[in-house]
Amino acid sequence: MRVAIIGAGPAGLFVGSALALRGHEVVAVDRDSRPPPGHWARPGVMQFHHAHGFRPQVGLALKREWPQALDAWLAAGAEPIEFDVPGMGLVRAGHRSRRDTFERALRTAAERVPGLTIGKGHVDDVVSSAGRVRGIVVDGSPVAADLVVDASGRSGHSVDALRAPASLGGPCGMAYVDRQYRLLEGAEPGPMSNPLAWQGDFDGYQVLVFLHEQGHFSVVLVRPTADAALKDLRHRAAFEAACRAIPGLAAWTDPERAVPVTDVLPGGPLRNTYRGQRGRDGRPCIPGLVSVGDAVATTTPIFGRGVATTFVQALQLLSLLDGEPDPALVGEPFDAWCGDNMLPWVADHVEMDRDVVRRWEGGDVDLTRRLPSDLILAAARRDPRIGPATGGYFSMLELPACLDPVEPLARAVYETGWRPEFTPGPTRGELRDVVAGALRKDERTASRA
Repeated sequence: MRVAIIGAGPAGLFVGSALALRGHEVVAVDRDSRPPPGHWARPGVMQFHHAHGFRPQVGLALKREWPQALDAWLAAGAEPIEFDVPGMGLVRAGHRSRRDTFERALRTAAERVPGLTIGKGHVDDVVSSAGRVRGIVVDGSPVAADLVVDASGRSGHSVDALRAPASLGGPCGMAYVDRQYRLLEGAEPGPMSNPLAWQGDFDGYQVLVFLHEQGHFSVVLVRPTADAALKDLRHRAAFEAACRAIPGLAAWTDPERAVPVTDVLPGGPLRNTYRGQRGRDGRPCIPGLVSVGDAVATTTPIFGRGVATTFVQALQLLSLLDGEPDPALVGEPFDAWCGDNMLPWVADHVEMDRDVVRRWEGGDVDLTRRLPSDLILAAARRDPRIGPATGGYFSMLELPACLDPVEPLARAVYETGWRPEFTPGPTRGELRDVVAGALRKDERTASRA
């Protein structure tokens, strides 16, 4: 089988390498060249340098299908971790790693996979005839294929002329900004909520710290998109002032503990989207074309699910291709599987993130409808009977519906008037004042220079 893959990010490299290792002829096309020494800009991949979490599904998929890539990732510094999950005990929790480290390892391993070619170029079009896709056009030159895999990510548009737009989601009302740091030699990490991250839920905004490999970590500030004043967190002086004002971040970013290794990285509005395989005419999937990864399901990074959902999808696609001699016929069963197994995660985020933004703006817990997942999880602090049901949700071994049996218990907690406490620190209004003051001070300093 000849396979053309649009995109050589994690989805494209994993699917491409796994298929090539099965003896298929695979070409993956990406707009970017192979990783250079030093800084890798990775144009077109907005989230590349931003914070990432790598759940156990990623390492397990690599171990099963492409152990050479897992070995390369570990050799590059990725750190395996375990979580103590309610009702499950100690479980594999994934790996600490930056996205740059992860993708470099995959590219290094992919270059040694026989039957896989990675080319630089722009996919101009998808070629089809007799009712099925036959290949792609790269910089004006046709590339024939029995199967075209769209692994172009959330921002890819190569197959838009054939594929229906997203059926669920869109901007979720949140935006974020982050920055990477590295712990000084011998310095211990700051406060942690779990072995991967620290989370602070403040009055009107949220803060996350993702610990990566070899002492690297990312500081993430998430705000309502509507709060235009906090857009100024993209300025270094404002970001640093915010870190000093927020107690947990002050500990993490103390100059005696850590140093920044990037400038401030504006992330822009966050999105949750689900896009199935159907054609623009609403008919079932176009034979010979299948989309995978972020091109199907995108969720906000609050729970670090993005790479995990990509690799779970990829495993299912590989399984379908293993059992179907005609690759043109895998689109419909894959679409049905994604509808059952990926759509619920997007829908969960759509509801949860929308409600978080509403509460950031002063809204109370809405007891007239099903509680969003974050409130069910929070209620476990008050009712220990809820905890054992949360393990499947946290680990993604069960779908969000696993919380349904304990939703009434959580509802009863909120009906008593209990509410989760905010993490100690400035309110969003106070944070706006911190940001504005830092920018005024920075302007005065610049005018005197």
